[in-house]
Amino acid sequence: MHRRETAALLAYVGRLDPRTIRTDQGEARDQLAQWHDLLDDVPMATPHGWDACVAARQHIRTSPYQILPADVARPWERYRRDRLARHSDPTPSVDPDDQAAWTAELAGTRRAVAAGTAQPVQARAITSGREGIDPKLEARLREIGSCIPPAVRIALAPYRPARAAREAAVAQGMPDALSVRCEWCMAQPGKPCRRRIGVDDGVRGTAPRDTPHPGRFDLATSQRLQQPEQSAMA
Repeated sequence: MHRRETAALLAYVGRLDPRTIRTDQGEARDQLAQWHDLLDDVPMATPHGWDACVAARQHIRTSPYQILPADVARPWERYRRDRLARHSDPTPSVDPDDQAAWTAELAGTRRAVAAGTAQPVQARAITSGREGIDPKLEARLREIGSCIPPAVRIALAPYRPARAAREAAVAQGMPDALSVRCEWCMAQPGKPCRRRIGVDDGVRGTAPRDTPHPGRFDLATSQRLQQPEQSAMA
């Protein structure tokens, strides 16, 4: 708090507890300097629940001892710890490849929460929608077209060949084979095909195939051809 705010706090305390009043000008100056040095990093008030006058009043109400600067500083430290304990770092809106900007935004958010100028951000529950996404992140997602940048997608292709083959087929206008259930290995939609062992309905899978079974391509193609016909009939 500023020196004038410290003086205002001392005047308020003096009205509640006359024992803190200093009539000598030199003693009053020394008292003000002491309180200001000890409460320099403590704000007078914040938009979210902290008020130094309330902390001082609470001490005077509940303690028979004369108030000291520490009796205001301790509640402030508890206030800071409580807010930081309830805070979960939100995803910064800057480019994650910019480490300096990413770290600076995280640290700035924490400082604002601890200082009482911003509310703690609690971890959001997992939902199926896109509610609550930061507008800056939404704009960047529209800009790159996917949460995985193209360069990263290319770098990951050797490590997930089935996914890469599926994306390449869709990009070329071919039907998405993984959008339907495979009648050969019983792989569910969205799951890669697996090698089938056995001739009966008992299916056991080993490692996933890099490419879907041919029958799965045929089924996806037939369903794709049926969609325009169904739309025309509707």
